[in-house]
Amino acid sequence: MNRSTTPDTTRTTPPPGTGEQDEAPAAGPPAEAVGPLLRGLDVLGRLTDAGGRLSLGDLVRATGLARSTVDRVTGTLARMGHLRLDGRDAVLAPRLMELGNAFLASIRVPALLGPHAEQLADALDESVSLAVPDRDGIRFVHQSTRRRAMSLSFRIGDLLPAERTAPGALFAAGWDAREWARWRERRAADPQGLAFHAVPPGPDSPDEAHFIDRVRAAGEQGWALDDQLIEPGLVALALPVRDPDGRPVCAVSVVSHTSRHGAGSLRGAMLPRLRAAVATMERALREAPEAPADRDRALASWTTASKQELGAGFVESLARGLTVLTAFGEGAPALTLSAVAQACGLARATARRALITFAHLGYVESDGGLFRPTPRVLGLGFPPLSRRTLPEIAEPHLADLSRRVHDSASLSVLTGGEIQYTARIATSRVMNVNITVGTRFPAYATSMGRVLLADLPAPVRAERLAATPPRALTRHTVTSEPELTALLERVREEGFALTDGELEEGLRSVAVPVRDRTGRAVAAVNIAMHTSRRTAGECRTVVLPELRAAAALIEEDLAVAGRFTRTALC
Repeated sequence: MNRSTTPDTTRTTPPPGTGEQDEAPAAGPPAEAVGPLLRGLDVLGRLTDAGGRLSLGDLVRATGLARSTVDRVTGTLARMGHLRLDGRDAVLAPRLMELGNAFLASIRVPALLGPHAEQLADALDESVSLAVPDRDGIRFVHQSTRRRAMSLSFRIGDLLPAERTAPGALFAAGWDAREWARWRERRAADPQGLAFHAVPPGPDSPDEAHFIDRVRAAGEQGWALDDQLIEPGLVALALPVRDPDGRPVCAVSVVSHTSRHGAGSLRGAMLPRLRAAVATMERALREAPEAPADRDRALASWTTASKQELGAGFVESLARGLTVLTAFGEGAPALTLSAVAQACGLARATARRALITFAHLGYVESDGGLFRPTPRVLGLGFPPLSRRTLPEIAEPHLADLSRRVHDSASLSVLTGGEIQYTARIATSRVMNVNITVGTRFPAYATSMGRVLLADLPAPVRAERLAATPPRALTRHTVTSEPELTALLERVREEGFALTDGELEEGLRSVAVPVRDRTGRAVAAVNIAMHTSRRTAGECRTVVLPELRAAAALIEEDLAVAGRFTRTALC
């Protein structure tokens, strides 16, 4: 499986474009490039580099665009759900991850190899990463991280320079002269690696001779080490994972800290087990059945309707251009122009100009009439969004819900036999429900606790209730086991819970579950109020529909965010 490779470092003229979003290609855009799409991608790139949030004024200064143009671009992206406008700030939204999800689904690496990486991390008790090459850098496409005081902080989609990573040396073993020239040009223009936002800049970045030696060794040995090249204390061992034709599709890395392993001891302890894991991964690639193509996405009609509704405030060419990236996916890793147009419901000419624009910026590449997305697509919001927690995803929707019903809205999770509040939007009233994030209550006496208990299998539910035996908190609290069991079954059937003075006299609350991609209730949202505000009947007819609509929006964002990343519930 290992291949001896001597790097070809002959200088040639490099193609335009190198590393990250803020590195513009040397040549200007082609005449057929879509101007609004270029500007929209620039805005998304600036927001990504800033961690997901920038004021509109800062976007104007960063992009050099007119304020009116920034307003139209951000308004269009907000309409698409790719960002939200929070006062004077633009904030990336989980729906933007659909673009990166399309790329990850198209390469199938996270889906096919991610479970094996998880098993390896569990077996080794070390963090395991999967990375793919991105020009003269690498991008992470999967992370199985061990929770420690000193743990890996890289995110899905983060771009790292090849010379400071173990996977980079493996991928560079296959570079041709043009790729070496492109690497040299980038190093000359940015010697400290400031364009690579995921790693700390360093004046002592490895020199060319050192990297060439590492690349040569990686080609001969079939593995590579990172001995504290990213930052002091971090060591990594990487091996390539090859497809049935022998081409490296990704690299798998075991990452540790010098408090547990030096570079030598990491290699000695992990190399045999990592080789065995790679063999298993390569077998998974060989035996994987062909994936069915996703259904067509007729999005052109949606963009047309939005244009008719919003007029000049909606940039239709930007919206249609971005939908082109979602044409790719599982079963559709590479598409013809006609297939892209059909998948998106666009005219061939419209799809062609969008693909020309993406190709110019390095987001797609073409070969023999087939287009495919590149790892650079992950640079459109994926790194900061991949670390969003469920409370962060839910808070904007809770705020909208609270404004609509004029009462406090909350999110909670089940912890043993209790619920714990993880997000809350309170209203400004003289008499208000005084609860803060982190507050815990017995699940059996709360509306959110009941929808979460109701979703559990009966034996697990019994264990949770046994952990916090029901006792009367008010004269209304249900404590009888048969009555509580029947109540929870009804909650399961109806999909909501209403409590009336059971936790505290005068407190009325209605809740619905929030479900993940598998249909499991992972959290609950509620509206709480004083009994004088609404009757129980009004809670069902007025509040419950609004509550269900908010939960559905949270679930949609959670489904997008959780397709290839693990969303923390707290």
